[in-house]
Amino acid sequence: MTEAGSRGRRLLAATALLVVAACAREASGLPGASTTTSAAPTTTSEPTTTSIAPTSTSSTTTTTAASTPIAAPPTADAHPARVVQAQAWVPYATVGLVTLHHPADQVEAIGFHQSGHDGAQAQTAAPTAARWFTMESRGRGTARQGAADIVVEPSTEIRSPVTGTVLRAATYALYCDYVDQVAVIEPDARPGWQVKILHIEGLALVVGQRVEAGVTRVAAHARVLPFPSQVEDDTGVPAWPHVHIEVVDPSVPDRPTGPGCP
Repeated sequence: MTEAGSRGRRLLAATALLVVAACAREASGLPGASTTTSAAPTTTSEPTTTSIAPTSTSSTTTTTAASTPIAAPPTADAHPARVVQAQAWVPYATVGLVTLHHPADQVEAIGFHQSGHDGAQAQTAAPTAARWFTMESRGRGTARQGAADIVVEPSTEIRSPVTGTVLRAATYALYCDYVDQVAVIEPDARPGWQVKILHIEGLALVVGQRVEAGVTRVAAHARVLPFPSQVEDDTGVPAWPHVHIEVVDPSVPDRPTGPGCP
């Protein structure tokens, strides 16, 4: 072998030893391998940055949802919830010495209003009255609480609101067009006055009969009228019937309000 060939073989052997040593250092984690391993922490920092994004997005979404206005439902035409009060025919109003009792034991509300008769006397609500209110003027020039529309459970019987004697018990034409029944009682507490009960059905009285407040049956139940009534604006739905009660002093001249029924 020539001297040049011998030197070449020694050079190849030395190179091989250097490669083997480098591989060994890389596998054992010696300082010579630090350049390769130090790059790993740099790449692992990205998930930390990415994880912040969902938190920020969630916060923004929540704030937007909370600040979105929600429209309230309209209330202009709303009716109150129906609350029925068991009255057991206790007093609902007084007119001077006359005490008026609820005409039924299941009452929703009492709506006072102007009577169509000039002799109608103002009614003062009693402490034991069911929920009551005064309705808007009907332009009649009479007392604002000269009459009462008492909303009652449709099937409950109607009893006398006052103690006295029956002057009239009959069927008549309401507003000249609708069938209705009326009872007129002269109260013992004010002879000469008249307590009128309208919008009833199944009349159970006769003229001259004695009646007792909250005891004597006047009719089977209240009459369902074929048209809307003012009191229904402040009571539950579907509408319940009402009994109309007023106390009239017939000595007061009543002004004509129309041509009358034919």
